[in-house]
Amino acid sequence: MNAPTLAPILRSDAQGRILARVLIDPEKSHSLSDLVDSTDTSMPTVLREVLRAEEAGILITEKIGPIRQVCARVDHPLYDAVRRIILATYGPPTVVAEEFANLEGAEAVLLIGSWAARYLGEAGRSPNDIDVLVIGDADRDLADGAAARAEERIGMPVQATVRALSQWKTERGSFIQEVKSRPLVVILVNDEQEFGQELRELEARGSRSP
Repeated sequence: MNAPTLAPILRSDAQGRILARVLIDPEKSHSLSDLVDSTDTSMPTVLREVLRAEEAGILITEKIGPIRQVCARVDHPLYDAVRRIILATYGPPTVVAEEFANLEGAEAVLLIGSWAARYLGEAGRSPNDIDVLVIGDADRDLADGAAARAEERIGMPVQATVRALSQWKTERGSFIQEVKSRPLVVILVNDEQEFGQELRELEARGSRSP
């Protein structure tokens, strides 16, 4: 099994996504089914990674009736260090989604740049910041505010760029073309028809990049 390019100290991307989902909100518990749905991972993989993390003392599980609930073990001596690493690597999709969810005028929110490339498996140096592209008529100050909140939670610089939907569709400038030609991660999209389909296809293509 190859180590993930985003965080080589982890076993797999699935492990990173699962830990991120639990550690982002340590006071919240998750069922195994919740983790399957939110991390796009199979039940056997979720169960295996949760049990490994529990054995290591990072997570705690408790059976309530037929449901196994999972939460963070906040008293573990390495909890803070592990949480910082996970938030900076696999936390951006969830954190950015939460902070940009109510940004008025945003038609789509994407993660781009080196973080997106590593997340989708492209080899290279660890990212130093998180690049967010907002497509739509969102207020730039509000987008910057959302980025600042995300930055505080993730622990890495978060930069937001706003482009109108018309620019995305028609602009032939270097920035938009560069975004479309490189890996990107779709975080939020309002239109799941033609525009949304285009973004999903670009994301899927990036995930197959060497």
